[in-house]
Amino acid sequence: MTADSSTSILGSRTAAPLRISRLITGLWQVAGGHGEADVQKCASTIGAYVDAGLGTFDMADFYGPAEDVVGAYNATGKGGVTPLTKWCPKPNVVGAAACADAVDTALRRLKVESLPLLQYHVWRYDDPSYLENLHHLSKLQAAGKIQHIGVTNVDLAHLRLIVGSGYAIASNQVSMSVLDRRAETGGMAAYCAQQGIGLLAYGTLLGGFVSEKWLGAAEPIEQDNWSLMKYKRYIDAAGGWALFQELLGALKTVADRRGVPLGSVALAYVLSLPAVAGVIVGSRLTGDAAAHIAANKAVLGLVLDETDLATIRAAQDKLKPVPGDVGDENRYPPFLSPTGAARDFVDEEALAEVERVVAAGGRVERSSGSAWEPVCNYCRAVRVGDRITVSGTTTRLNFSGAGVIGGRDAEAQSTYIFDIIAGSIRALGGAVADITRTRVLMTHVEDWAAVGRAQAREVGRWGVRPANTMVGGITFVVGPDALVEIEAEAIVGSGKGERLRLGPAGLVKE
Repeated sequence: MTADSSTSILGSRTAAPLRISRLITGLWQVAGGHGEADVQKCASTIGAYVDAGLGTFDMADFYGPAEDVVGAYNATGKGGVTPLTKWCPKPNVVGAAACADAVDTALRRLKVESLPLLQYHVWRYDDPSYLENLHHLSKLQAAGKIQHIGVTNVDLAHLRLIVGSGYAIASNQVSMSVLDRRAETGGMAAYCAQQGIGLLAYGTLLGGFVSEKWLGAAEPIEQDNWSLMKYKRYIDAAGGWALFQELLGALKTVADRRGVPLGSVALAYVLSLPAVAGVIVGSRLTGDAAAHIAANKAVLGLVLDETDLATIRAAQDKLKPVPGDVGDENRYPPFLSPTGAARDFVDEEALAEVERVVAAGGRVERSSGSAWEPVCNYCRAVRVGDRITVSGTTTRLNFSGAGVIGGRDAEAQSTYIFDIIAGSIRALGGAVADITRTRVLMTHVEDWAAVGRAQAREVGRWGVRPANTMVGGITFVVGPDALVEIEAEAIVGSGKGERLRLGPAGLVKE
């Protein structure tokens, strides 16, 4: 495994690839939660990074003044900065105008004519507006306002869905470290290598926990910034402080053997993995920039041999896997966000109305916006009492009008379908864990395993197993290129209670 190149390429299969530094300076710590940031003082520090060949910076629309900091540096005319920014809209922010406004705002703040990379963050998969926004962003890309489009914290199933829908994705920014190996072992790295998608790794130093400072230190009871709050949850999920200390000890052994800082070994490990285009190392752009730059550059040229890897793996093998896929920490329990909770963006007013009508013995109908619903006089889902029934649901035409969402991939189509089902049930006051039955129609019986994988992932993650019927060999499923149609039933609240499983021999203990 080697990390001997200082730069890498994003969008290698496009007409205009983007060269970036493999060591990316992250500006998350400018966002707040780490103290206030002075824009001009931070901007004055950027030149030192550029001169050191570390001119690639990671930021986002909500990282406080991060984009303004880079814009202030660009205003000097010195150049040499490659800003990789993100747009993280709430689920109800959708449409061509919203996308154009977001891009224009980033261009204005950064003081550039075109965004080298705009990374789109998907908060909720069960709100498909992200696919419409990707379509509008693609049009802005064609107009020259964006050079490359990436995504952040998108799991493997949904990355396959996005790519299968025809979107050209240059990168996926995800958590990767010697402790968080989900992208490495869960198929993400292999898929991205196959598709020419670069992985941009953050959390590689676990917010600063991967350092000599914490080796041999007592377990912290409280953390004084967002990064430490977040990554302490990762450490706990992987088995706790004692096992983390063993991992730090292994990294220290390799570091001493190589004559480099402990953190450099951790960075080199991730840089060596398939498809990793760069690692993001946070900086507040204050204090001793020279020392920070020197510590980061120590990783370049560092080659981990089999002895080094064996030392690291021996400690890794004792850890528990961080649960789920990449990005799950922001969407599903156990939440590994700084606050330990997800941002649900729940429409409390609408849900209150749903419960009021249901309590009065009424009926609530939910539309998904399909053009066929008013034509054929049906809705996506109906709730009466605590019972929700969801209509047969298929994929739909891409927003571009060419092909369908998920392409000709039954598993990708099923992933999208379960997202639509989940969103409909949630809008009616239920949850995926409340699903009691699914029915599946397939045009090709051999797709049963692909559809089953999607159901096992999207429903099974909530710990429930609904009754299920699959029928294959259907001559025609309504919708162009649709391979699968799925309907569902749910009983509101059933997923919250005690769960008991019985097998042929009686009680099943899990």
